[in-house]
Amino acid sequence: MKSPIIWRELLDRGGKGMLLGGYNEFLEHAQLYYGITSSMTSELMLIVAQENLEAHLGQELEKETLSELITPLQVWITSASAPACYSLIPLLASGEVFGMDAEISVSLLDTKQEACLEAVLMHSQDLAAPLLRSIAICRQVEHAFLQAHVVIVLDDSYDKEVFGIEECTRSKVLLCRLYGYLIEKNAHPSVRVLVGGKSFVNLKAALLMRYAPNFACNIIAVAMGVEGHARGLLARKMKTTAAAIKDVIIWGNISGNNYVDLRKAKVFEYKSAICGPPHYYRPVLNLIFDNEWINKEFVATVKNLSDTGKQLGSTLVAHSIATTLKYWYQGSPPGEIVSAGVRSEGQFGIPDGLVFSMPVKFENGSWVVLTDLEDVEINEQIMARMTNDIIQEKLVAFGDVVDYQSYSSGTDLAGHCERNLSIREDNQEDESSTDEHKQKLHSDAVQNEGKDQVLSHNSEVNPMEQ
Repeated sequence: MKSPIIWRELLDRGGKGMLLGGYNEFLEHAQLYYGITSSMTSELMLIVAQENLEAHLGQELEKETLSELITPLQVWITSASAPACYSLIPLLASGEVFGMDAEISVSLLDTKQEACLEAVLMHSQDLAAPLLRSIAICRQVEHAFLQAHVVIVLDDSYDKEVFGIEECTRSKVLLCRLYGYLIEKNAHPSVRVLVGGKSFVNLKAALLMRYAPNFACNIIAVAMGVEGHARGLLARKMKTTAAAIKDVIIWGNISGNNYVDLRKAKVFEYKSAICGPPHYYRPVLNLIFDNEWINKEFVATVKNLSDTGKQLGSTLVAHSIATTLKYWYQGSPPGEIVSAGVRSEGQFGIPDGLVFSMPVKFENGSWVVLTDLEDVEINEQIMARMTNDIIQEKLVAFGDVVDYQSYSSGTDLAGHCERNLSIREDNQEDESSTDEHKQKLHSDAVQNEGKDQVLSHNSEVNPMEQ
């Protein structure tokens, strides 16, 4: 145990060590133990010692740099007492979303349901997930979204017996104003915000864009829950799996009046008289011959989902958020169409500035609207109805309209939307002008054209409408 080599190893491992003295004493110890000596001078030994010290410091600096590179992603989940959070955290910590080398730290934010938050915390800790560096509850709202790389906005809880639909709509403004302010103040410059859940998805995304304008391009509404439900209905009808069905497009208001478009829908590995390799597909509408089911039962079922959200279970909500986030970080499958609620820039004839679900692809850490798709034009009446639904939510939320109003087919919604957005942007710059903005909105009278527009889609493709 007196060997110099053993002594050094024990010292590196936290051993007591042994004082050998200076260079001469060390050589004497080595000669007595090993029978060897050295002719190196003291000056040369000091040079070697300095070089060793510099090499050691370089290695320590490299380790520190590598440690900084693997700093865990800061993931914040709002309304974390929601049931979807139980299913969401294991998906985020599995490595499938951010990559197998990316550790995460999860922060739970909720002003209600303290007992539920503690349960979520305990169950998540019990996962013992290697990539889950830490999980904690944020108890001070002013510290919310601190250095957040990802913010996931879930459905907030409220008493359905107390709130009417209009009151629920207006309650989102105060909440999103607070979240937007805190995101602007505390979040990481590259933060990505996903709004998921069953209600007011487009509206909450639009409000967050307004109150966190510096991150507006990094805020999207998750549409894959509705898409997954539609794919499941089709799969059960066709006796195949939902994973085999691709390119179902969701247009419009994700949790309201939307349009399930099957014109691009494909099914892979379908068992029929015609089969092919794994990449071979067939159009879904060419394989469903029950037009009554397509036009009635399918439409009614999906519409009921959008109107109530009851069939959009917490597992589906969590999976849709995790999948969208995975595509955002790692890219969507090549050639596959994904639906997401993003801010319109006039694509497909959608009024500029609306948060509207449309076909996109994810690549290089961002999303791109698929404006080059062919044969995806939307009938004017369908587009107007979806646009009206989104505008009505905003008007009710800000108190410009007391109650929801039914859609009138002759309404000039595009012009109304542009005027409304312009007024709201001015209002953001000067909150004191709210009353003046309301007067301008109320003064925008709309006139009927005298005729209802008629659906003009090709009857052979039978696109789905809500």
